[in-house]
Amino acid sequence: MAFVRDDEGELQPAFEPREVPSEDKAKMDARRMAALGAYAGVICWSRSADLVNGEFGEPAVLFQHGDVPEME
Repeated sequence: MAFVRDDEGELQPAFEPREVPSEDKAKMDARRMAALGAYAGVICWSRSADLVNGEFGEPAVLFQHGDVPEME
């Protein structure tokens, strides 16, 4: 996920979070976005998911660069 600053300087998502097939792919994509310099911040994370019951574990940050809001 990447963030940009709006006209008031507040962080806003540049796009919706997207799922990727592996941790390595997530890190590679995040590093590539960070290197572009077009975003205020970039973060990728993983978390366990029980899709049958709709339960998700706590997020674990895999890569973070620049300014990103606190994870909820």
